[in-house]
Amino acid sequence: MSIDSVIDAWDQADPAAIHPTRGISEVAYRASGENQAALLSTILPANCRVVDFGCGDGRVAIPLAALGYEVTAADGSQAMLDRLTEAAPDMPTVLTDGTDLAYQLGRKTDAVISLAVLIHHSYDSAAQIIEGLRAAVRVNGLLILDWPFSDEPVEGSDWISVTTWSRDQQDDLCRQLGLKRLDSTGLPWPVFRAVKAG
Repeated sequence: MSIDSVIDAWDQADPAAIHPTRGISEVAYRASGENQAALLSTILPANCRVVDFGCGDGRVAIPLAALGYEVTAADGSQAMLDRLTEAAPDMPTVLTDGTDLAYQLGRKTDAVISLAVLIHHSYDSAAQIIEGLRAAVRVNGLLILDWPFSDEPVEGSDWISVTTWSRDQQDDLCRQLGLKRLDSTGLPWPVFRAVKAG
């Protein structure tokens, strides 16, 4: 799946298909975002600048902003950004597929979170996105990514399937891009510090 084909699929997705908790209720859906924002606040520096890439309709971005973070919502889907803007009209948004995030922002940020993007992409597409996200983060900044690894990695075959990586694949890309894996005990996502590449 190309980056554009995944974005097209999300553009056309029914809002009810965005997250499993939405099938329970809108309250459960919003509560899941509040819970994830609270988890993120255990590792993000207080009041830092955060980009939520793959923000969707703001499930996590809106509660992060309520916790005092300077949040920019970024997504490749204009439909998703439009839904977010309905709920949070003052939140800055950026339309990007991730590969040009640094250019779109016009400055480095303290942290990028991406909790529902990489798992839906092929290895090549995900690597391009991670490179773009890394370029947008200042040295010593953080990246918190939905980038699962497995002893038996598999590349997803469509936009809703899940791609997993081997630890060696991840480590090789981290060395190339300048990412250092941190101990993220207690978080469901891996956390990386932006360092000099090589």
